[in-house]
Amino acid sequence: MSVKSCCVYSTGVLSILILIAGIVMVLLQVFQNVLYAKIKEEIVLRNGTQAFNVWENPPAPVYMQFYFFNVTNPSEILKGERPAVIEVGPYTYREFRPMERVNFLENGTKVSAVNVKTYVFQPNMSKGLQDDLIRTVNIPAMTVMEDFKDMPLIANFISAYMKSVNENLMTTHTVGELLWGYEDGLLKALKKFQPTLNDVFGLFYKQNASDDGEYVFLTGQQDYQDFAVIDQWKGQSVLNWWTTDECNMINGTNGASFHPIITKNETLYMFNSDLCRSIYTTFEEERNVKGVPGYRFSPPSSVFANTTENAGFCSPPGNCLGSGVLNVSACKQGAPIVMSSPHFYQADEKFVKDIFGMKPNKEQHETIIDINPLTGMILQASKRLQVNVFVEKIPVFRPKKTVNPAFTSCLNSHRQLWAQECRE
Repeated sequence: MSVKSCCVYSTGVLSILILIAGIVMVLLQVFQNVLYAKIKEEIVLRNGTQAFNVWENPPAPVYMQFYFFNVTNPSEILKGERPAVIEVGPYTYREFRPMERVNFLENGTKVSAVNVKTYVFQPNMSKGLQDDLIRTVNIPAMTVMEDFKDMPLIANFISAYMKSVNENLMTTHTVGELLWGYEDGLLKALKKFQPTLNDVFGLFYKQNASDDGEYVFLTGQQDYQDFAVIDQWKGQSVLNWWTTDECNMINGTNGASFHPIITKNETLYMFNSDLCRSIYTTFEEERNVKGVPGYRFSPPSSVFANTTENAGFCSPPGNCLGSGVLNVSACKQGAPIVMSSPHFYQADEKFVKDIFGMKPNKEQHETIIDINPLTGMILQASKRLQVNVFVEKIPVFRPKKTVNPAFTSCLNSHRQLWAQECRE
């Protein structure tokens, strides 16, 4: 073959390869567009779609795990010394969360429902039983002391009652009682002054086999990115607990599902009624969950940082406890509740140092959501929260401000935090 013929032949082959590559790329783009169009059509909250069936009655098992911090030096704590705690658990519950009272609105563009959650104890997945005893902070006493601190008559009654029954700021109850409720003697005695006061206390009292209010969701019929986005909660499109419009916004989904075709540069928003606010997550890394590709999203430290953008979450206004903690008393009927990540992960170092036993760890204490980017379906998730109690002691006991962890503990000479960790 001559050099000229060889060149012509090579040029022809190269041209054909370029043409084939171009055709393949066009076909792939066409295929992708067809695939995306089909996904956008199917992932809609509409009767008959697989997405609706999964949303209405999630088939994958969901578990709630509770960890408690058992106080080992109660006498020293009452003297103002640094608390020492040992984490116990998990106490695992299977969570059933079907959507009920489903009603389509506005030509199928919206759907209302309540999310009823029921918890069933799973002893084989737990390190302990529901009747295990936990020594922790006396949350009912702390709460009423805060509520009645400016009412000397009742404050003195509280002091006298606690002395008469040998009750102090530490208490011991079973796991089941602390979670689901027990009749508290002090609360029962206070009903004489305030008949409407509930004399039963539990961190999840009345939350088993119940819902957190009616939601109205966008179905995604008009825009696939609106899939399962909350339009209203309890009849309101915004909150009224915080001091800025931005902080009072209800953004995103309820965290159980997301729209399809997710990109790495997206910010995914979720509203959490336990936190009383919306939070956001950003892309962290690619993951592979049982052979299925996924994107891992997690809340950055800026979500709970003590910044100008978050000033509207300070309660009361201008009184910010620090980064990594959120005072939610405004939405908890005035109860001095402070939320954080477990072991004060991503919080100010002072909270960690104030309690012996706090060991914040990214792998164990970070909230993560692994999502299939094509379908928006959650492959796995760990939503981790810690419930803390902030208390300002009334003078009849000790004139100190404290923040108390009822499920974790954090205390110094000025503040004490008692918290309970829960992982979902």
